[in-house]
Amino acid sequence: MPQGQPSVVPADGLTTRQRRHRPLLMVHTGQMKGKSTAAFGLALRAWTAGLPIGVFQFVKSAKWRVGEENAFRALGEMHERTGQGAAVAWHKMGEGWSWIQRGGDADHAADALEGWRQIQRDLAAERYGLYVLDEFTYPMKWGWVDVDEVVATLADRPGFQHVVITGRDADPRLVAAADMVAELTKVKHPMDAGQKGQKGIEW
Repeated sequence: MPQGQPSVVPADGLTTRQRRHRPLLMVHTGQMKGKSTAAFGLALRAWTAGLPIGVFQFVKSAKWRVGEENAFRALGEMHERTGQGAAVAWHKMGEGWSWIQRGGDADHAADALEGWRQIQRDLAAERYGLYVLDEFTYPMKWGWVDVDEVVATLADRPGFQHVVITGRDADPRLVAAADMVAELTKVKHPMDAGQKGQKGIEW
């Protein structure tokens, strides 16, 4: 594999190898689609490298069975049968909700907070090698989960645990704390021409 050359080498006392093997906090944000798609592509690489995957979806209904979920559950079953790859766990936090908030009887704020508490427990137990916190920017934006607590918990996480967070409007404090931040900007979208989402593209 070709090796990229860093533009800056900090005077942190670490060797190149030590610095290279630090776990990363990554954020995929912006108004364009593809944030979760990129995170799941990253998860495919992690699975191939043998890193256990924990997916936590915060804005997908528990009744939806999206394509990525089916694929990763199949990969998890393959691991159980053959030992190839790594274990996969897929969690939906509560009943799910849209990024346009809906009403109803469910206490979405409480569900989101309990989802975050589960992530904190898993981080403390060093349960996964890669955490995909899908659409997690929204509970922070709506005040359901404390941003400063998230940043502090992720900064202090033990062991070797990568974390990728997706969603629009990432809080500046989260962006500042992250090692890698990608912002997806729309140039064109089929909805601009009145075309709705398609199976195999959006789900």
